[in-house]
Amino acid sequence: MSINFETVKNALTDLSGKTAIVTGAARGQGAIEAELLATAGASVLLCDVLEEDGVALAARLGDAGHNVRFATLDVTSETAWCAALDLVRDWTGRLDILVNNAGIINRKIIRDMSVDEWRKVMDVNATGAFIGLKHAAPFMAETGGGSIINISSNSGFSGHYDPAYTSSKWALRGLTRTAAMEFADMGIRVNAICPGLIVTDLNRSSPHLAPMINLTPMHRSGEADEVAQLVLFLASEGSAFITGEDFVIDGGFTAGAAYRRVAKETGLL
Repeated sequence: MSINFETVKNALTDLSGKTAIVTGAARGQGAIEAELLATAGASVLLCDVLEEDGVALAARLGDAGHNVRFATLDVTSETAWCAALDLVRDWTGRLDILVNNAGIINRKIIRDMSVDEWRKVMDVNATGAFIGLKHAAPFMAETGGGSIINISSNSGFSGHYDPAYTSSKWALRGLTRTAAMEFADMGIRVNAICPGLIVTDLNRSSPHLAPMINLTPMHRSGEADEVAQLVLFLASEGSAFITGEDFVIDGGFTAGAAYRRVAKETGLL
C-alpha cells in the first residue's frame, strides 16, 4: 500500500466546506485558533462576550478573504447558545467543528475564594462547555457528525493554587470522555487539549512565567499558534480515529518537571 502525500496533506489541512464555532475567540489563544481554522478553509463563527474585539477580528479576517462572522455569546447562557447555533444554521446550514475555548481564571486559594467566585469560574469553564455540547451535537449530527474540541489545561492533571480553575479543567477532561462515548454513534469525535504555559499578550507580564519556564523541560513557554495547530489536527480528517483523548501540550511539564528538577539538582541529569 502506497501513501498519497497530497491526500494526507489535504486531510490534515483542508477544512473547505466545513463550519466551525470557536468560543472565547475575540482575542488571545481563541483568536489564533479561529484564524487558523478560517485559513484552512472553514467558515468560522467567532463567539465571545468581548464585542469590540470580536467585531474587529471578524473585520480583519473578512478583509483577508476568510468567511467569518462574530456573535456575542455568554457561554453560561443556554438561550445565547441556541441563538448562536440558529445563526450558523441560517448562515451555512451545517456545523462540523466546535472549539470550547472560552475560559476564565481566579487566582485565589480555597480559604480566600467566595462561593460566588467559585461558581463563576465553574459556570464559564465547565458548564459553558456542557451547554455547547448539549445543543451543538444534535445539529452537528444532522450533517454527518464532526469534531468537538474542549480546551482544558495541564492543571487538569494536578493540584494548583487556583482551585476553581483547576477543578473546572479536571471537569472538562471527564466531560470529554463522557461525550465521546455518548456521541460516537452520531459520528462526532470529542477530544481535549490540555495546554501548559502558553504566552499571549494577555499574560506576557505575569510573574509566574519565569518560574514555570525554569521548571519546564523544554526551557520555554508555548505559543498560541502551537495550540492552534493541534486544534486544526483534531478538527481535520487526519484525526478521524481519535476520540475521548487528552492531548497535553506543555513542553514536558506534566511528564515530570519536579522529578527532572530533582535529578538535575542531585546530578543524575
